[in-house]
Amino acid sequence: MKDYKRFVLWIDYFNSTMSREQGRRVPLDKSVKDPTLDELGEAARRLGYKPESTPAKVPSRPYQQSGYVSIEKKSGLKKSQAITEVAKVLSTVRGEKTAAAAKEQAKAQQKRR
Repeated sequence: MKDYKRFVLWIDYFNSTMSREQGRRVPLDKSVKDPTLDELGEAARRLGYKPESTPAKVPSRPYQQSGYVSIEKKSGLKKSQAITEVAKVLSTVRGEKTAAAAKEQAKAQQKRR
């Protein structure tokens, strides 16, 4: 049953490898390459939402794994504004994840020496 008190934000809205026709809703400079459901949930959490993550498949692409995060609506906030807010934080989450992975890789290389 549809919950009219929540917004549904699909991973595809933020995926830079997809075109607007395929479902991307943010500009390329605000999107990330192949975001994960965990990253999307973390971005929503940082904005103060209580996200509910659900792995799913988009009906038009049943062969491709996807998913969505459901967040509560805030008074006076449109869905497009919520998507833009989450996109900004998603880039930060991805950057921190990449930096942490590079740091761990550098530590592993130093241990081998």
